[in-house]
Amino acid sequence: MNNLNNTAAAGIARLSLSLPNGLAADLDRLVAEKGAASRSALVADLVRDAVVEHRSRRGKQEIAGTITLVYDHHARNLQAKLTDLQHDSEGLIVSVMHVHLSHHDCLETLVVRGPADRVRTLADKLAAVRGVKHGKLTITTTEHKE
Repeated sequence: MNNLNNTAAAGIARLSLSLPNGLAADLDRLVAEKGAASRSALVADLVRDAVVEHRSRRGKQEIAGTITLVYDHHARNLQAKLTDLQHDSEGLIVSVMHVHLSHHDCLETLVVRGPADRVRTLADKLAAVRGVKHGKLTITTTEHKE
């Protein structure tokens, strides 16, 4: 059996990739810094991340992830507004963790799951509340495809 058949039977597609020398050197440094098993393993991770991000932009695609907020808990009505938005998003929020960072600042992480458009809308609304210093949606997918 030739090499192509062995890799195809194993569920692996062999690709050839050309990169400018500087970018190839950056890739090698990244492989070393991340402790990746190989260039191929790291490139597969990068492609997987790009595919998940791309798919999550389709309106009804189900995604899972976290919404991370940092805010000044002394800001007027901020906690009530955040709570109202969370209660209005029934079914999207799986869990919430609240951490006191300092006397003024809190970090809140919401684990979310649902249609991409609804999750992104919730993240945008929460981040836009006056007093929120930083808000970020980090997504992954709920399906596993290799």
